[in-house]
Amino acid sequence: MPKINADRLLGDLYALRAIGVYKTGVHRPTYSADDMLAREWFACRAREAGLEPETDGIGNVICRSAASGPKLLLGSHLETQPYAGWLDGAMGVIYGLEVARALGHGIEVGAWADEEGHFGNFLGSHSFVRGTDDAEIARAINRHDGTKLPDALAQAGLTGRPRARLDPARYRGYLEAHIEQGDELDSTGLKLGIVTSIVGIWQYSIRFEGVQNHAGTTRMAIRKDAGVALMELGQAIKTRFPQVAGKRSVWTTGRILLNPGAASIVPGGAEMLFQFRDADPAILQAMENALQALVAEANAGPCKVTLTNLSRSTPKLMDAGFQAALERAAERTAPGAHIRIPSGAGHDAQIFAEQLPSAMLFVPSIGGISHHWTEDTKDEDIVLGCQALADAAAEILAA
Repeated sequence: MPKINADRLLGDLYALRAIGVYKTGVHRPTYSADDMLAREWFACRAREAGLEPETDGIGNVICRSAASGPKLLLGSHLETQPYAGWLDGAMGVIYGLEVARALGHGIEVGAWADEEGHFGNFLGSHSFVRGTDDAEIARAINRHDGTKLPDALAQAGLTGRPRARLDPARYRGYLEAHIEQGDELDSTGLKLGIVTSIVGIWQYSIRFEGVQNHAGTTRMAIRKDAGVALMELGQAIKTRFPQVAGKRSVWTTGRILLNPGAASIVPGGAEMLFQFRDADPAILQAMENALQALVAEANAGPCKVTLTNLSRSTPKLMDAGFQAALERAAERTAPGAHIRIPSGAGHDAQIFAEQLPSAMLFVPSIGGISHHWTEDTKDEDIVLGCQALADAAAEILAA
């Protein structure tokens, strides 16, 4: 089996961590100056490793091998959530680079643009696997600051470059490594997680239309308070969802807005952004049915409530053969300290699974923390995970 270089792996990760550093984490929004600097840095490191990097018109950095024979694609993403962790995405990219160096042949690596969804869900892998047309690009805007995607691409120097497309015949499959972003491995003392499936994520906007009025002179009996209607629906969701959810289902109200949002005004409008996740399509549908029923009940009150689906992704099972290879590698590197586990977060691997056999490997997140600048993983766990991934990649290529 190949032997990775632990010092080189950690050195690359810590060098990348310095690009866009924020406290102990990183702030590298998609297409920002720091994000593009990270992509250039990675391309340089890949070229030094004997790969041939190409940055395409959506910002994907695809590093190809000139060697003959079967190929295996590894990768993840380099941009981050705002003021977030240093390993989310970046670790999987650097794992791919180190595995390519350790094996010496057959490994290609991708850093996929905007997995974090600043401009859209899985923008880079979507473009590479499914294709993205100019109309889609023209419609996309940054959800944080409203920047139009064509303007962001121009600012990043990507305008006019062709957008690369996946050739499924080139690859045996796709592997992605990631921090768990939850606490199951860390809390149980386990070292590696072999991902069985990736959840579907269904997201909604729920808008409440009431009547804006004076907070001091409007009698309670005649108020149409959109904020109260929002809170009542939130409480109804809290009560109802556990009755229809699965063992690993989760749901979140990620944003609440009141209009106009002043202390002395009864809110005339309100909005909540709501999402739920599960790996079972039947449970996702049951949760949506429950949400629709609760919204219908809320419309019997004084405010009009409108439910709009914003997006829905399909749960993806990981390839059984690749899972088995990862499990054998995990047993060699961490005997008895691994588990099969579903992913509660979305990843580029679910997009690649549409065209290629795909699988994922998790390493522990200290305290289960992610999407925050305190996110961290022990160096020894990072090294262990990369060695396991290299072992699995070698087995898959040799099959």
